[in-house]
Amino acid sequence: MSIDTRTPVAEAPRQAGKPGAGRPTGPGGLHTAGQGLLVVWALLCVVPLLWAVLTSFKSDREIFLNPWGLPSEWHFENFVRAWTSANIGRYFINSAIVVCSAVVLVMLLGAMVSYVLARYEFRGRNLIYYTLIAGMTFPLFLALVPLFFVVQNLGLLDTYHGLVLVYTAYALPFTVFFLTSFFRTLPGELVEAAMLDGCSHAGAFFRIMLPLARPGIISVGILNFFGLWNQFLLPLVLMRDQERYVLSQGLAVLTANQGYRSDWSALFAGLVIAVLPVLAVYVTFQRRIQEGLGTGALK
Repeated sequence: MSIDTRTPVAEAPRQAGKPGAGRPTGPGGLHTAGQGLLVVWALLCVVPLLWAVLTSFKSDREIFLNPWGLPSEWHFENFVRAWTSANIGRYFINSAIVVCSAVVLVMLLGAMVSYVLARYEFRGRNLIYYTLIAGMTFPLFLALVPLFFVVQNLGLLDTYHGLVLVYTAYALPFTVFFLTSFFRTLPGELVEAAMLDGCSHAGAFFRIMLPLARPGIISVGILNFFGLWNQFLLPLVLMRDQERYVLSQGLAVLTANQGYRSDWSALFAGLVIAVLPVLAVYVTFQRRIQEGLGTGALK
């Protein structure tokens, strides 16, 4: 009988196997599910838009006979007819005048108010800030009737500048809410150094703080443009002259007229014309929006 003189090798301790080892963990599964939901959401947004664009190039007959196919013939005259015969061009210009003026005014006033509320200590500062923030929670429907009589008594009914002032008041609470937090993150030492060099308060704001807050101002300005361009209730109440209708009112009128003329191709062409400015602004400035929002969050 021989004796094994080799040194015994210790066996590695066995680890208790966990059920489901080698399979995706919980967070990974949630990540996949989240990506799937984002894909579904993207399809829900993109597919109707593409369908509307393709339909705007079809004839009225083809819209009903082949609603899901490509146009057999591209009818570019639909856009010309919507722009001229349906007065979409006039409504588009009205919207551009009112919305661009309101965005410029609300960003100027909002930036000045936000800077004062963020950088200066004075009695009643918090009251002013929270009063403006409370305006974001007030339902617009409850303000329509008193707003109509206020604008009427001021003689601003059916005027561009009256609607611009109302748009500015409507967008001011959100602008102040966002920019106040943004101005608080900016370094105040630069303003103090400028004041020691003889710079005035207004000079410090326009020369130093306003350029530093450019990412946040651009982001809020674009968001305000989106909201005001799609606004329908305020112009519906304050604009009764059809020559001064904005684009949202013009599309509503065009939709109502389809029951009598059945010019569906012009309706889809007008819809595409209304969407194009918003889409163009978003595609052009999407990086600025992300940078502005990310900068405010990181700082």
